[in-house]
Amino acid sequence: MYTGVVESTGRIRDVSRYENGARVRIAADTTGIEPEDSVNVSGVCLTVESVDDDGFDSFLSSETVRRTYLADLTPPAAVNIERPLSTTGRFDGHVVKGTVDTVTDVVDVTRLGDDRRFTFSIPEGYRQYLVEKGAVALDGISLTVTDCSEETFSVAVVPTTDEVTALSEKTAGDPVHFEADILAKYVERQRTVA
Repeated sequence: MYTGVVESTGRIRDVSRYENGARVRIAADTTGIEPEDSVNVSGVCLTVESVDDDGFDSFLSSETVRRTYLADLTPPAAVNIERPLSTTGRFDGHVVKGTVDTVTDVVDVTRLGDDRRFTFSIPEGYRQYLVEKGAVALDGISLTVTDCSEETFSVAVVPTTDEVTALSEKTAGDPVHFEADILAKYVERQRTVA
C-alpha cells in the first residue's frame, strides 16, 4: 500500500519486451530498496528483481503491459518512485494500491499563479468514482479533484508536487495512469450489490 506522496523520480534506462511481458530498467536512488521489494513506479506496483548502484530492474506481467503505458516508455522518460507505506510512517495522501485501473490522457495544462491546473479525460466506466474534493491517483500521485464534468476532471498541482514528480514533464496528449479511490470503489460495489 502506498500514500501517493512521491519520494523521488527516476528515469527509464531500458525497456525489453517479451512474448508474455516486459522488463524495465530504471535509473533511480535505490536507498532503502532491495530485491523483492514492492515499489510504486508512476502508479504501478512493481516487484524489484535486482538493484545496482544506478537503479533497479522490474518485470512487467502481460496484464501490466496491457493496462499501463510503462512498456511503451523510452529512455530517458521520467517516472515517479514511492516505496510502500511503513507501519511507523505518516499517512499523507490517500490509500493508493498501485493497481492501475486504466490509462487516461492529459487534455490541458494551464498555469494558475504558482499552481498548474491539469485537465484529464474521464476514462469510460469511471465517472462514478470521481467527485469534487475527492481523491484520485494519477501516475501514483495522490491528488484532489477540483472539478468534474461529464467528460473531463481537473486537479490543481502545487509547486512542490510539480517539482518533485514527473507530472512536471506532462503536456496535453500525454498518457497518465489512473487509479480510482479504493474507498469509492467499495462504496459503489456495496450500492450495486445491495
